[in-house]
Amino acid sequence: MASEPVELPVNGLVGLPVVGLPPTERADAARNRRKILDAAAHIVATAGVDGLSMEEVAQRAGVGIGTVYRRFGDRAGLAYALLDERERELQTAFLSGPPPLGPGAEPVERIKAFLHALHDRVEAQPDLLVVAEMNSTHARFTGGAYAVHHTHLVTLLNQARPGCDAHYLADALLAPLAASTITYQRLRGMSAERIKSGLDELLEGLTRTST
Repeated sequence: MASEPVELPVNGLVGLPVVGLPPTERADAARNRRKILDAAAHIVATAGVDGLSMEEVAQRAGVGIGTVYRRFGDRAGLAYALLDERERELQTAFLSGPPPLGPGAEPVERIKAFLHALHDRVEAQPDLLVVAEMNSTHARFTGGAYAVHHTHLVTLLNQARPGCDAHYLADALLAPLAASTITYQRLRGMSAERIKSGLDELLEGLTRTST
């Protein structure tokens, strides 16, 4: 099965180029970006996510705070930029990697593999994702990653269940994968296996066709 066309958002995740497209920026801008991200990563590693502030990052990076805001917008944008590498890996895997996550498996199997992979991706950096997703009311949905994930699911849902409201169902499948939800479930003692099993049940119910 050939890879389905996925329409990536024009305004993608802050700091995250569309998969396959190299970033283009001046050398001095690239150096400043690297200094800012290195400073932010150091702060998270030493003081935790709660210690991540635009002012502290600017001071440690040796740049003006206006530079930090221009490059990353706000604290959520900075957090998303720190999440780039794992998000790139996930997108590459579901767009062009081996099945069942990548092309070549049945649509429902690909959706299941994607939900599990996205869960693992959240588990890897939950604190940063909580900051990024909860910075404002719509922060999770306006980040480019959500749009890419949603478009991918819409494509597969239309293949798995033609005529369904794929856009609504894609939102329904992504809802329990919010970092705050998974963090809360883990604090309540839910295992990763139990959460994934619940996702499987949800998917089965949403893609079941009436006979």
